[in-house]
Amino acid sequence: MDLTKRTDEELAAEAARESSDGPAFVAIVDRFRQRVWRICYRLLYNEQDANDAAQEVFLRLFLHRGDFGGRSKYATWVHGVAVRTCLTIRRSRGRRQRHENVSPDVEWESRQPAREGAAPGLSMDLMKMLETLDEEDRAMLILKYAESYEYEELAEIFEISVSACKMRLSRAREKLQQRYEEHNPQSPPSHV
Repeated sequence: MDLTKRTDEELAAEAARESSDGPAFVAIVDRFRQRVWRICYRLLYNEQDANDAAQEVFLRLFLHRGDFGGRSKYATWVHGVAVRTCLTIRRSRGRRQRHENVSPDVEWESRQPAREGAAPGLSMDLMKMLETLDEEDRAMLILKYAESYEYEELAEIFEISVSACKMRLSRAREKLQQRYEEHNPQSPPSHV
């Protein structure tokens, strides 16, 4: 039985039937390791925190491997677990010293596989700007514009409707534009 040819959903069903971390769950970890880590890094932007969060995500996937209901793609469900795990970590640590070891590693960023059509990377200035948003709006913007998620995927991950997702993204962009008008090339000069 070649697990690499199985769909995500087939692997999930097989993993749910396994009594421990059998071959199907190991295949899931192998398949999603990089994507989960990249999501964790994008949301926590600290390599050690991303490593810890990714481990926590896979622990949660293992413990809840029978909970996937098939209402969405398995990949979307996994990404939702990753996002919720990262949001929980960020909330639990508060805003303490998030930037202490954050120096953008351009070489690291350029080596990371991005989703098709994704922006090549985010500058730290943008990351600082995003820090002014609430956790979920910030995560939603990062996933939409840095990782090129579709509205439908985001709606599934954040457990909201597609129209609510579009509205939240629009409002979050507006907040950023209002807070940082001087960086908005479309805004008129302030002396006019």
